[in-house]
Amino acid sequence: MKNSPSPPPKTSFPPIRIGTRGSNLALAQARWVQAQLAGAYPDCSVELVVIKTTGDRLKDVPLAQVGGKGLFIKEIEEALATGLVDLAVHSLKDMPAEIPDGLMLGAVPRREDWRDAFISKSYTSLAEIPVGGRVGTGSLRRRVQLLNLRPDLEVVPLRGNVDTRLKKMESLKLDALILAAAGLNRLGLSHLYQGCLPESEMLPAVGQGALGLEVRVQDLRLRELIAFMDDFPSRVAVTAERGFLARLEGGCMVPVAALGRVAGGFLTLEALISDLQGQRLLKDSLTGPLSEAEFLGRRLAERLLARGGREILAEIYGRSL
Repeated sequence: MKNSPSPPPKTSFPPIRIGTRGSNLALAQARWVQAQLAGAYPDCSVELVVIKTTGDRLKDVPLAQVGGKGLFIKEIEEALATGLVDLAVHSLKDMPAEIPDGLMLGAVPRREDWRDAFISKSYTSLAEIPVGGRVGTGSLRRRVQLLNLRPDLEVVPLRGNVDTRLKKMESLKLDALILAAAGLNRLGLSHLYQGCLPESEMLPAVGQGALGLEVRVQDLRLRELIAFMDDFPSRVAVTAERGFLARLEGGCMVPVAALGRVAGGFLTLEALISDLQGQRLLKDSLTGPLSEAEFLGRRLAERLLARGGREILAEIYGRSL
């Protein structure tokens, strides 16, 4: 984790229960948050509560077929809403654009690497893979961008944790895997990948590389306690990305991507919409003030809808947007 925030003044507080999935990556992320809180409030007990989600149980089914993003957080949000846990730590890319009533993003720590990593034992880049090569990914977003770049490749659906996917790369004789660099970095596995695909070739998922610390709206004291972990540029960037996603009603069944970047006091958002085959891939970008992050995301969505995205999404949804 890159973030090394300055904590607020020391204070006492009842035990804080962090809800998390049980995967190695989810636990690494939750333990980082636990360590930040323990360092800021040494007299406070911070506990991890592991919750199994629907997405964890449906391991071999493509996410686009079973409901998408919310599958990895639904049970955790229910535990948060009912008071079984006080704080939920999510990979922000797993969070739908709409947050349930009574809950909110209390903090977005400094974002990790948002890019997609290239893993292969035989090749150092996507361009080196021969015609007909096989690349594994469980992401529809990655699939369409791969096919747009290299329609000659076979993209093989793949789910599971990093170890599972590495084993499948061997058993399925895949030439390469595409995984999020942030997850590999957080697990101390950055040595596994040869490099990252540039954003010009592979735009990331909304919120990729960022964590979302979700709390109850009415829990004012905990909101104050975790505020020191909030990184303003990261929050602004993902707010724009999530605004884009919200306008498109996007989930894992829709090939969309977005990346916000803050520089020189302005926010630039780049985004795309694609059909399911990667043949019609629409990209655009906008720059605007930081205070209008969500509006910028929605405005960019409208531009892409007007350029043909509305027809693409109508085919996917079976209705007009």
